[in-house]
Amino acid sequence: MQRTAVNPWDWSLKLGYNQAEIIEGMSRHVICSGQTAVDGEGNPQHPGDIRGQINLALDNLEAVLAAAGMGLGDITRLGIYATDVDEALKNFDLLAMRFGPLECAPPMTLLGVTRLAVPGLLFEIEATAAS
Repeated sequence: MQRTAVNPWDWSLKLGYNQAEIIEGMSRHVICSGQTAVDGEGNPQHPGDIRGQINLALDNLEAVLAAAGMGLGDITRLGIYATDVDEALKNFDLLAMRFGPLECAPPMTLLGVTRLAVPGLLFEIEATAAS
């Protein structure tokens, strides 16, 4: 798979994402549902702790991708939902720690929402991946 970044401006690079990417030569495409801070039984974890929730949501996303034979470096788009955008942004270093070493800066959208599907959850991340 060949990825070509499209950035008519460079401001998004400072935030860790490309405006767009051209994806060529892919053979597999995986669409992941929103991953949150739940355990293997679907029970919410880290109540009131957005940093803990972001970390576990990323762990869960990695587990889903691994089950599909992919990893974070294969992500071509992220959709992120947070009940408190400012608090989520304060903890985006967690995303940088995971994606930075992979030199992966997928296009993303961050949306503020009043709540998520399960009460108490503060952060949700969905992804599209290709290989």
